[in-house]
Amino acid sequence: MRGLKGLVKKGLGEMSFNAEGGVINWFPGHMAAATRAIRDRLKLADLVIEVRDSRIPLSSANEDLQPQLKSKRRVIALNKKDLANPNIMHKWIHYFDSCKQDSIPINAHSKSSVQKLLELVEFKLKEVMSREPTLLVMVVGVPNVGKSALINSIHQIASSCFPVQEKLKRARVGPLPGVTQDIAGFKIAHQPSIYVLDTPGVLVPSIPNIETGLKLALAGSVKDSIVGEERIAQYLLAVLNTRGTPLHWRHWNSRKMDGIRYKSSEDKHEYNHKDLRPSRNRAPDMSAVLYVEDLVTEVQCALYKTLAEFSGNVEDENDLENLIEQQFEVLQKALKIPHKASEARLMVSKKFLTLFRTGKLGPFILDDVPQLNSLS
Repeated sequence: MRGLKGLVKKGLGEMSFNAEGGVINWFPGHMAAATRAIRDRLKLADLVIEVRDSRIPLSSANEDLQPQLKSKRRVIALNKKDLANPNIMHKWIHYFDSCKQDSIPINAHSKSSVQKLLELVEFKLKEVMSREPTLLVMVVGVPNVGKSALINSIHQIASSCFPVQEKLKRARVGPLPGVTQDIAGFKIAHQPSIYVLDTPGVLVPSIPNIETGLKLALAGSVKDSIVGEERIAQYLLAVLNTRGTPLHWRHWNSRKMDGIRYKSSEDKHEYNHKDLRPSRNRAPDMSAVLYVEDLVTEVQCALYKTLAEFSGNVEDENDLENLIEQQFEVLQKALKIPHKASEARLMVSKKFLTLFRTGKLGPFILDDVPQLNSLS
């Protein structure tokens, strides 16, 4: 990974994240107030569900809250498991087990997945239930890891178990970090009464490690405008190349890469990058589905060919930088962005990031598993 780290330091690091340079500093006023409120309520919590992104199990931890969280009963919910590589996910579970920390991979939109999390929470609270009439569970995490989606799923489960309780207010869910800006409590069970507190996503005031900041930005925990879509896309390409990921796509999509295309996807449709995101409010249009499948194939094929034919060394930051520049050019064609578009590179970055974030490029984990003897 010398090439990746060199590029981050040389190229990305030279483009400062703020006026002071070198760090991401995105700490809106509501985050400061929310952090203080979370610290106060943590003292009262009987258990904490810390939601992290499965693709960045370490980078998505709020380091400022860790000392307080480690002193509480805690379950780390590794959300968005459908976007994470299952071949690596089990190693992360093993890692947390070795740290004597309960963790569970979940998909916050899956009722059965959330039910397993609640069963683990109930098991962790079993001892306290026998002597406390009221219990408090807090849900915490950095922005956009899926806390509100998890809360909404818990609401649905609670409503089916306790239909007589008052109608529960749904937490707001959105694709942008920072949607939940206050702390709200919801009753989910009787005898004992269990309340769940949903909290805003909060980051540390600054992120001194540039690569950690880029991982958070790539996963959507930091607004794109803070870091810049082009820089985030450049980092993603650097990670994919140094890991050789595009070379594996050849085996996954061999028939498509050999030239088979969906004829129906050749219809003259115009798609915005937002159209690549799944919608729950409308049934999927088959031509749109086929279009996206073909688009993904084109992207994977383009990146595979450029890496396979690359004669340089991806461990050398200069060679890696040249490769990425070449890939931006082929991605423009693969993503069907007009050559004369005034902001073609920005459009390439936005579409490419959307494909990654929605899992269209395949499951992926950005964080490297810590080197432990038990994981060798």
